[in-house]
Amino acid sequence: MSTESSVAVPSLPITDEVRAALAIARRGCDELLIEDEFAQKLARSTQTGKPLRIKLGLDPTAPDIHIGHTVVLNKMRQLQDLGHTVIFLIGDFTSLIGDPSGRNQTRPPLTREQIEANAKTYFEQAALVLDREKTEIRYNSEWSMPLGADGMIKLASRYTVARMLERDDFTKRFQSGVPISIHEFLYPLMQGYDSVALQSDLELGGTDQKFNLLVGRELQKQYGQEPQCILTMPLLEGLDGVDKMSKSKNNYVGISEKPSDMFGKLMSISDTLMWRYFELLSFRSLEEIADFKRQVQAGRNPRELKVLLAQEIVARFHSQADAQRALEDFNHRAKGGVPDDIAEIALSGAPLPIGQLLKQASLVPSTSEALRNIEQSGVKIDGTTITDKGLKLEAGVYVVQVGKRRFARVTLRA
Repeated sequence: MSTESSVAVPSLPITDEVRAALAIARRGCDELLIEDEFAQKLARSTQTGKPLRIKLGLDPTAPDIHIGHTVVLNKMRQLQDLGHTVIFLIGDFTSLIGDPSGRNQTRPPLTREQIEANAKTYFEQAALVLDREKTEIRYNSEWSMPLGADGMIKLASRYTVARMLERDDFTKRFQSGVPISIHEFLYPLMQGYDSVALQSDLELGGTDQKFNLLVGRELQKQYGQEPQCILTMPLLEGLDGVDKMSKSKNNYVGISEKPSDMFGKLMSISDTLMWRYFELLSFRSLEEIADFKRQVQAGRNPRELKVLLAQEIVARFHSQADAQRALEDFNHRAKGGVPDDIAEIALSGAPLPIGQLLKQASLVPSTSEALRNIEQSGVKIDGTTITDKGLKLEAGVYVVQVGKRRFARVTLRA
């Protein structure tokens, strides 16, 4: 789909206040379309005192979110702090269709029960970033359900199959002969109609949502509304610095994880990736982050700044006291100490092979992973590194450690 040039709008002066707001919007973003239009929207808002309506839609496809999801929520909070109205839209209707964005095959739609169960926790988690009292919460079933069959047909008449096939994932599937179900075309239409219903001025999303956001812009024009601008945020790399953060890749930091686990995971990122996390996750100013970079170039240990980043993020989702305890716990572990909140596990079956013990204590997902950790000298029992993959443990109490962060006090019985 083309990103047309800016439409003619009344030209208002761009003040320093507007330029500062634009800089906040652009920080860390992938694209801001159309920037001149958004500048005019900001200028008009400043002149009239009427806040912009800024929309973010999320389908409740899973019960929990990780810090990768908060990249776009952080941007919403920054715009919210500028005084604009942010709309947290839960896609309870669109989830019934299933978003095919970025997929090479259709995704099964969720059941109503799954959607309702997941939606319960979504805003509670998002409210750890957004200002709960200043956030408008909406569900797109409000206007999508009443459309009915005739309304859906009329909406579908406003878009062509040719334009739908401009979408990259649809194009690839069509060319390779992978089936595309008709209902998949409805998803971008319904997401676009959300912007009409909410009279959105700006819609946010990940880079994989760009096509859907542009559909909303086009539909607003057809319904006689001023088209929304679009701000896409990059997809955050996981802890490995390679793949997108994902639970399936096991390279994520969940926002509901224990403070010590969050802190330890964030301290594990590379010194290079740290700057990417600062830009996309930290609420510190770009000037302060640039100063941090100069300090590192002048010889400051990057670990000190990584601590600041980890503490900031832990405090956001827990508390400042939790962040301080997490730092103390991390330093204690780094010196070979055992954390205070160590899990207590009771197992039976002694003598028990070491691989089985690690798996049953939930320190590793499988015995093969246990053996791999032993090969890499990553397993300790009572402070001693284990090298024997055939070790069998007799009945007793053991402090077991895998890697730097996984501990358990295991009581093993016959």
